[in-house]
Amino acid sequence: MRLRTLAILALVAVLLTGCFRRKKYENPITQDTTQPDKVLFDKAIRDLEKGRYQVARLTLQTLINTYDTSEFLAKSKLAIADSWFREGGSHGLAQAEAEYKDFILFYPTLEESAEAQSKICMIHYRQMEKPDRDPTHAIRADDECRQLTMQFPNSKFAPQSQQRLREIQEVIAEGEYRVGDFYFKKGSYPASTNRLDTMVSHYPLFSQADEALWRIGEAYGKMGPRFQDKSAEAYQRIVREYPLSPLADDAKKRLRNMEREIPEADPVAIARMEYERENTEELGMSGKFWSIFKKSPNVKPAAKSGAPANETLRPSVPVSVPTPGATREIGGDVTASTPADSSALDSQPDARRNPAKPEQPKKK
Repeated sequence: MRLRTLAILALVAVLLTGCFRRKKYENPITQDTTQPDKVLFDKAIRDLEKGRYQVARLTLQTLINTYDTSEFLAKSKLAIADSWFREGGSHGLAQAEAEYKDFILFYPTLEESAEAQSKICMIHYRQMEKPDRDPTHAIRADDECRQLTMQFPNSKFAPQSQQRLREIQEVIAEGEYRVGDFYFKKGSYPASTNRLDTMVSHYPLFSQADEALWRIGEAYGKMGPRFQDKSAEAYQRIVREYPLSPLADDAKKRLRNMEREIPEADPVAIARMEYERENTEELGMSGKFWSIFKKSPNVKPAAKSGAPANETLRPSVPVSVPTPGATREIGGDVTASTPADSSALDSQPDARRNPAKPEQPKKK
């Protein structure tokens, strides 16, 4: 009994130690000086590390207002943004994003600006929801991470941002895939092909891109003979661009039945898929169970290689919508021809001059 009590006390002590452990600040000033502005900065950082965020911000704001020529102004402004980032919550993260954007605007050449942009990306990355929910934060995270790779391509944060982009675009693509699959099951094949074709072309690294192409081939096949070429093209893309997919053999069978050419597999695609097989992680049993109760999406199936899309996904026009100015075949029994005898145009009255009178209601 005594040993059990000691074990429980030791466990409680470990938990309490973890709860009250100070989290070191990432951007301290290591310069050893007793300047008043440096003293204020160090005091603010101690408060920041202990979770006294409001006190830290007041101290940093005092430094900025009192010592307007201090060499620590940039660090102080960044520390204010970091205090909001650490505080968290919807309000805190919104304030952090505004402060980080101000920092980048005032100090665009500092290395810390790349870090600030990386944290803006993380603000929306952490608030992403599952693919079947509101995609606002996923789209914002996509924009902010791409901004980092474009504005700071040589930064040490750029490689991490690229992987974040692959994970974000996996979530966006899965949302588009679910919508396209819903349209397919509903029988709205033009809407399904439009959604899935645009998604696969824009996000070729999507983990279910081969399944989306299979759906595209089936949907075009159900839209009539006019779309057989597009159906065959979807199956050919599976064979060529996703050769290690479980659907590759079935796609070849479809192409043989359609008497279409079976393309050669792309060696680059083979190497990429082999690399993904070796490095892709999967959720365990407990992870799959707890993911039901989580708001955040599962990003483990996301690609680990390849260049992510560098533009925002744009909606396209379905192929069933006629192009302005293009000729379109008219089916059925409707025909048009020139009359053999045109004398009726001269002898008969013009119907437009004597429009038909509206029918009067009968009196009861």
